[in-house]
Amino acid sequence: MLKKFLPNQHVKSIFDITPKSLKEKGVKAIITDLDNTLVEWDRAYATPNLIEWFEDMKKNGILVTIVSNNNEERVKAFSDPLGIPFIFQARKPMVRAFQKALNQMGVQKEEAVVIGDQLLTDVLGGNRGGFHTILVVPVAKTDGFITKFNRQIERIILNWFRKKGMIQWED
Repeated sequence: MLKKFLPNQHVKSIFDITPKSLKEKGVKAIITDLDNTLVEWDRAYATPNLIEWFEDMKKNGILVTIVSNNNEERVKAFSDPLGIPFIFQARKPMVRAFQKALNQMGVQKEEAVVIGDQLLTDVLGGNRGGFHTILVVPVAKTDGFITKFNRQIERIILNWFRKKGMIQWED
């Protein structure tokens, strides 16, 4: 059961994920979380580096859809200036929003990755849907109320994975 929380891959930052590395795996699309994955949960807009990352993905034919549990106002305000499709109130770890993103992008799940900063929503949802999952270190050290609770549970799960030798990275 706990293996459903184990990501396929772990990176320090979204910027460690390149079009080249994705294409080598046959990936054509990214389903990504927003808050604390792309930018801090309380940052309204994309940073210049993130805008460049999105442009690099687009230039290389990698589709991106933001799938967030946050409300429409938050996700739309971030996504619209970038022209990035999004799904709000996704109810992750439920799989429906991931499937909807696939359908919108016109790709198969084997051609997509799920990227996020939380085991209990992004990784669990992506794994339940049969996706390749990539866990990123949260952009901010602070979280909203519900996420703080999730982080405590995540620490327990990550410690268990470490003790079993299933992960080697540091927090």
